[in-house]
Amino acid sequence: MFYKNARIYCSDFQFRMGAFEVTGDGKFGAVLPENMPADAIDLQGATVIPGLCDVHNHGNSGKDFSDGDYEGLVKIAKYLASQGVTSFAPASMTLPYDVLSKAFATGRKLADQQPEGCSRLMGIQMEGPYFSEKKKGAQNGAYLKTPDYEGFKKLYDECGGLVRIVDLAPELADSKEFVEKASKLCTVSVAHTDSDYDHAKMAFDAGATHLTHLYNGMPSIHHRNPGVIPAAVENPNVRAEIICDGLHIHPASVRLAFTMFGADRMIIISDALRCCGMPDGEYELGGQQVFLSGGIAKLSDGTIAGSATNLFECMRRAMSFGIPEEDAVRAASYNPACSLGVQDKIGTIETGKLADFVVCNSDYSEKTVYIGGKKI
Repeated sequence: MFYKNARIYCSDFQFRMGAFEVTGDGKFGAVLPENMPADAIDLQGATVIPGLCDVHNHGNSGKDFSDGDYEGLVKIAKYLASQGVTSFAPASMTLPYDVLSKAFATGRKLADQQPEGCSRLMGIQMEGPYFSEKKKGAQNGAYLKTPDYEGFKKLYDECGGLVRIVDLAPELADSKEFVEKASKLCTVSVAHTDSDYDHAKMAFDAGATHLTHLYNGMPSIHHRNPGVIPAAVENPNVRAEIICDGLHIHPASVRLAFTMFGADRMIIISDALRCCGMPDGEYELGGQQVFLSGGIAKLSDGTIAGSATNLFECMRRAMSFGIPEEDAVRAASYNPACSLGVQDKIGTIETGKLADFVVCNSDYSEKTVYIGGKKI
């Protein structure tokens, strides 16, 4: 099947007018071919981008990944697909290992079964329990632990290596050894940390290559005590997530982040909770109450939790903050795929990759989603 007269976001991260092919096995064939069959579908100038990839998403529709409920996870994946998020890595919370094991098993089942009309589960982000008490944010302090490689490795093995990102605070004991070992298996991310510059640099030098929800759950930049953020900026191997819901971070700070890290190192995330897609009310997160009001989710003590916004909307908001369209799309598609190590399968419209794409109008307010070349 060929599609023509489309404004295509190509693999060089630029838009070009032209055509592309979807093969019978659900992959991209020729992109910008010289010749097309007469029956090619005319997209009438619509914008076509790769399906988005959310590497930090707890849930939606009243369901949370950490529930360990397979049908709930299917519901999460169906909602994401409907919103143009065709791949995701659900994020766990700071919880006991047995709870995490159950959740990871449901992730393995969804990844293996890949139900039709669902976003592809391409990995798991293990967000906790190796965090700082001071910067735990909405994480449950009752279950915090120091980095425990053997415990992590057991969970990793149980789900067949589906954990693609594991988080930790580098100032905690045994962090360096953990990073050195875990980074050989997956991406290691610095998160929920009160680290100074030296401990952060130690972690990045040891193999950490990711920063979880930039600005949130970490010290601010100070000119005499630079902390985590400058240590990450200085290391060219480190990518940084950012929540672009318009509530967690001021637009100027979003622009600053893209200036500091560059478009090739930024990852837009939703950090969405089970209250995403739901009305205002009371919800649960990691064993704690969360109250959603006016689009903002907070704990009972006023601590801001995750977001109630999906990744596609976060990408649109990033554009409204002044992030160039090409950079915002890259930060929501290719860059996150790289952090999961699956950029050979998804993230760009490129021959041989999975034909997951979104057909949009010029302001991204309307969209049609395709997974494996099939309209959902």
